[in-house]
Amino acid sequence: MAKAKRQDAWEFFGELLKERRETAGLSRNDLGARVFVSGTYIGLFEQGVRKPQLDVAKRIDEVLQTGGIFERTCKKLIDSSPYASYFHAVAELEAVATKICEFAPTVVPGLLQTPEYARTVTIAANPFVTEEYVEEKVTARIKRQDILKDATRPEYWVVLHENALRTPVGGPAAMAAQLDHIATLMRQRWVLVTVLPRETGAHASMDGSLRLMEFKDQPPTAYTETSFSGTLLDDPAVVKRAQRAYDLLRVAALSPEASLALIESAAEDFRRCARTT
Repeated sequence: MAKAKRQDAWEFFGELLKERRETAGLSRNDLGARVFVSGTYIGLFEQGVRKPQLDVAKRIDEVLQTGGIFERTCKKLIDSSPYASYFHAVAELEAVATKICEFAPTVVPGLLQTPEYARTVTIAANPFVTEEYVEEKVTARIKRQDILKDATRPEYWVVLHENALRTPVGGPAAMAAQLDHIATLMRQRWVLVTVLPRETGAHASMDGSLRLMEFKDQPPTAYTETSFSGTLLDDPAVVKRAQRAYDLLRVAALSPEASLALIESAAEDFRRCARTT
């Protein structure tokens, strides 16, 4: 219900944007050029399909001289999301993506996490928060995984660095369960996971995680994330560079069969460790 209300609010945002743009006598391309996005994106904002980032909303206010209404509305909707401010737009987009390609250098991606793994990483990053906060974050993260269960689920390709397999998040037993979960999804052919071995050394995305998303009727996007921030990229030239980086990661990774064997071997190692502790 909350998600439906947020979507209704974004649709209102888009309708208001169209009204104010037309009142100002600007085409979508005109407004796009002034706020540094394409006219196509302005159209997607107006349809409620894409959600503008806060800096774009601010520029729209400046161009249309609306007294900050778009910035305030955008901020309110972002604040109502259970996700970090820099990630909420990504969560909305992945729900309509036809293909998602992800590189995870240190942590298992949210779409593959078990509840215990998600809980552990949430508390590690937020050691002084309430239990209610932790439960909200974990529930939102696990809920995102519904897109992989849907009949129209996107193709989901993941390159996991071996570091993400070897770090015992939550302890050996929890990590064994996490790797078993990934292996099960691979065997069910819901995801295609390959592993980038440690001995590969330097690789094409050394400074953080990378995600590429493709859509039926929208241009592709790239998303990069470090420990404290994330950036959604939709400039075609930048997205093309990100796609090339992901191609290089896939070439350096093990085959799906060898990756599955490594994941299952790592799970067994953790199980043995759990039995001896």
